[in-house]
Amino acid sequence: MRDEPRSHRPISELAKQQHGVVSIWQLAELGFSKDEISRETTKARFHQIHHGVYAVGHTSLSRQGRCIAGVLSCGDGALLSHRSAAWLWGLTKWSPPIVEVTATSPRETRQEIRVHSAAALAPEDRSVTEGVPVTAVPRTLLDFAALDPRFLGGAVEGAERLGLLDMISIDALIKRSRGFRGVARLRDAVELYRDRAFTRSRLERRFLALVKRGGLPRPSMNYFAEGYELDAYWQAERFAVELDTYDHHGGHIAFEQDRLRQEDLKLAGIEMTRVTGIRMDREPEAVVARLRRLLVQRRRHLNREAQ
Repeated sequence: MRDEPRSHRPISELAKQQHGVVSIWQLAELGFSKDEISRETTKARFHQIHHGVYAVGHTSLSRQGRCIAGVLSCGDGALLSHRSAAWLWGLTKWSPPIVEVTATSPRETRQEIRVHSAAALAPEDRSVTEGVPVTAVPRTLLDFAALDPRFLGGAVEGAERLGLLDMISIDALIKRSRGFRGVARLRDAVELYRDRAFTRSRLERRFLALVKRGGLPRPSMNYFAEGYELDAYWQAERFAVELDTYDHHGGHIAFEQDRLRQEDLKLAGIEMTRVTGIRMDREPEAVVARLRRLLVQRRRHLNREAQ
């Protein structure tokens, strides 16, 4: 007698595709009866993870295996979602200890699974990655915005870095999700990325976000004046900001050219200051306060010259 009947051989292939996990209804489709499932469980070939969900051969499941087990336990149409989905897509590095799942019919949250209900998920809200049914990236960001807005900016940046930030799909989702918690937060979080054709670095986007939060007038980005490209420029005040990193200058020649550039701009009546990424991280309020004072100072100076 074979350990595994011929009709049951596909179980090993299915388990491999699903990170070592199968559901009771999948086993039934493969020809297992309830008695056979019970016998396999007694023999420690099937290990119950959740009601109706089994690990095949062992219980040392990967994080992905835990995720798909949670999804399978919540019935047909369920998807990994919220913080768990953000982790699976790679939008965040933090893996929540409790698997989060969105189910199409109401279900109770259990010890190891937090269940969210969604009466109807659009087809475009559904996806699969690493073999796990999961909310598509736009829906994941919207759910993440509703649940954990503190880290939304990092998740959006992660999506952009991985090439997963589909603005067309996000706009369509926002349009059909009016009134949904998190819509306004997501709209604000992705707004900066509409400028990606005109901004060239993460540092510039962070600067624009800081300017917006501080209530300062929006500068032109990558603006050409007096033969030079300026990272950020307020035309009315003839005032520029150079965004610096420690490796920005690239050598002694570039360092000297930067100083000459600043002198040329000053001779042309354009004042310039420098802001580093470290300062934006460590003292964002102070950066905004100084920029506000500098802009006011420039307006006063230009007004006096005009009189």
